[in-house]
Amino acid sequence: MPSESELDDEIASLKARAIAAAAAPDRDALQARLEKQQAYDQQCLYRTCAGVTTFRVRDPDPNAVDGGNVLGVRIEVMTRAKFIRPYYVFLVRPYSPPSEGGGGSGGSEQGRRFLRVHRHTVPPGIPIGGLAARYLPAPRARTAATDEVGDGDGRTTKKERTQDLSRFVRCLRREIIRYHNRVAIIADLRRSLGLDGRKRDAGELAGRSSILAISAADAEAKQVRVDWKDGRSGRIVINDDGDVDKVVVFGDQGRDRETEREALSRGSRLELVARKLAEM
Repeated sequence: MPSESELDDEIASLKARAIAAAAAPDRDALQARLEKQQAYDQQCLYRTCAGVTTFRVRDPDPNAVDGGNVLGVRIEVMTRAKFIRPYYVFLVRPYSPPSEGGGGSGGSEQGRRFLRVHRHTVPPGIPIGGLAARYLPAPRARTAATDEVGDGDGRTTKKERTQDLSRFVRCLRREIIRYHNRVAIIADLRRSLGLDGRKRDAGELAGRSSILAISAADAEAKQVRVDWKDGRSGRIVINDDGDVDKVVVFGDQGRDRETEREALSRGSRLELVARKLAEM
């Protein structure tokens, strides 16, 4: 017959097993959630530190240039404390080397390495075409007779064109971020004046304000249209950094220059100018 101490030890062992068995599902769920959180943290850290990533894809078209090889560029953008859908730019090498008969579009064997924008998902307000023309120019054709420079001996040589993909991507990402910052500022102005209808006191804010509507007037969100309740209308022109370059206001009697000067009295930030216009 077991002693009292042995019975106590067995009872304690059974209790420990029961507690462990009851905690096992919770522990498994906690471990799964911990692994999921770690993966999410790693993804956030990666996307924060690597705003631009590249990858390779294959064009399934049998007639695609360069054997269907495509270089993809993924651009990450964060706005309002969260990541939005990434933007993609796909680049190809369509320039073939010259043939013996003088044909070809590359101009040289080195020109075959030149890239060209094939497809992209960038917003229409971003000047990707201008950036590509500046940083990803096409190679010079063999028959080109312009852009010749002297070599010091009286002879002339053709200046070779070069591409800068990293600078193109940096400038493109900067333009995208500026665009989203301008859009966010316009949305914040509408919210602060109660024009979006999302706040509880939106009706009260809209009633106190003299402004009827605020909206982007162009695809680049560099011009802001302002409509007043008394029939006046105006435009606010902002630069890449979000500062106001110019304010134009039209009323029943034509252009209201006094309101334009008064709007810039507090500063050139868009928030300050819009709040000043709301008080007029």
